Amino acid sequence: MKQFDKLASDEQVQKTAAALTANGMEATIVESGKEAHEMIKKMIPHGAEVMTATSVTLQTIGITEHINESGHHDAVMPKLMKMNRETESGKMQKLGAAAEYIVGSVHAVTEDGKVFIASNTGSQLPGYAYGSQHVIWVVGTQKIVKDSDEAMKRVYEHVLPLESERAHKAYGVPGSEVKKLLIVNKEAAPDRIKVILVKEKLGF
Repeated sequence: MKQFDKLASDEQVQKTAAALTANGMEATIVESGKEAHEMIKKMIPHGAEVMTATSVTLQTIGITEHINESGHHDAVMPKLMKMNRETESGKMQKLGAAAEYIVGSVHAVTEDGKVFIASNTGSQLPGYAYGSQHVIWVVGTQKIVKDSDEAMKRVYEHVLPLESERAHKAYGVPGSEVKKLLIVNKEAAPDRIKVILVKEKLGF
């Protein structure tokens, strides 16, 4: 839907960043995906254990490739890709749920600082909600919405059809579903969640 594909105004971005920070999620505003990429590289220490959630946003700015292939970090995703899901599913769940750092994106952010993440499998949600000590979200400002009602509408009417199309092309499945939905109203642990708001259309 076109209404959910339009970048937020500077006023909306500033308001949302302030609300996120007030809700315990430190928000930073940057102009470009390239700037976000460089910021993330500085935020994650060399050798740190890092999980990259499946994300069009991360792929677009090149951070997935950097983390998983540069050798600068203890990357979790390459390890998971080498494991046998039939015989090592329990180990895979534990490894993916509690990496020291998890980097990803979200599907909607409200102007009063609430974050919505939809998922088919739920694989990224444990780390986001509690399991990881450090959470970094990269968010194109077209994902900013007025309130929770608009956030839900964005998830189901805008994100889901696009993710279904992506999943069909990538995995050959009929489509995707919103089987699980995480809503972060506030974060209790100081400095745990960092949100990078990017003034570019990134992901969907």
